[in-house]
Amino acid sequence: MLRLELPGHDIVGIRADNPGLLTLSGTNSWVAGRDPAWLVDPGPSLPEHLDELATEIAARGGLGGIALTHDHQDHAEAVGDVLDRLGPAPVGGARATAAAGGARASAVVTLTEGERFGPLEAISTPGHAPDHLAYAFGEIVLSGDAVLGEGSVLLTPDPGALTDYLDALERLRARHPVAIGPGHGPVILDPDDRLAAYIAHRLDREQRLLAALAAGRRTVAELLDDAWADVPREFRPAAALTLAAHLDKLREEGRLPDGVERPRVGL
Repeated sequence: MLRLELPGHDIVGIRADNPGLLTLSGTNSWVAGRDPAWLVDPGPSLPEHLDELATEIAARGGLGGIALTHDHQDHAEAVGDVLDRLGPAPVGGARATAAAGGARASAVVTLTEGERFGPLEAISTPGHAPDHLAYAFGEIVLSGDAVLGEGSVLLTPDPGALTDYLDALERLRARHPVAIGPGHGPVILDPDDRLAAYIAHRLDREQRLLAALAAGRRTVAELLDDAWADVPREFRPAAALTLAAHLDKLREEGRLPDGVERPRVGL
């Protein structure tokens, strides 16, 4: 179990022991403030992780509420378990109902851009999921899977996903956070540089894709071979999802040639 410290900001990250292809070194849960404390993304239902969260929250005066960046299992699975251990509390998120632990939540609060949930301010950051939120806690942004401490983000090809994601990154950058607590990976202590690099990475990937299309590439395999040639083979399924988001953006902008194969992603 790893603690992620942000001295002087009254917040701590606790990383779950669930490393994997998409979870990287594990999922980070964040405990912010005290009397009471607020939990962002309780993570997976692992006994040791739940023990660490319960100890930290109890030491900070109990649980004020649980905020979800999104309802993917590695971030939201433990909602009910935390409520069982620490008592009823509100659960907030853009789509919190499914992960709210049923009757164990004292309230389910649907959050949108700019709304407050205890000391947390919701920031709309779609891209990885259409209903993704980040949270500002003072000068710190807790980014979930919108910005990672290592690597790049898997995009879900929802309508407008890539355009909305680039806009979200610009809005995060305009807030000038002093640090970002990501959903996976280490604390980001150079947030402006990281956000600028994320934007540049997406635009560079778009240029690679446009070059592949101009060269006559039309199948998913061809486009991945050209525009995602640097991605290891085991990440190809994830890259295909992001490819679909890029193709959707080009289509929305009228820049997609005819006859291009789109990855089958159920949309």
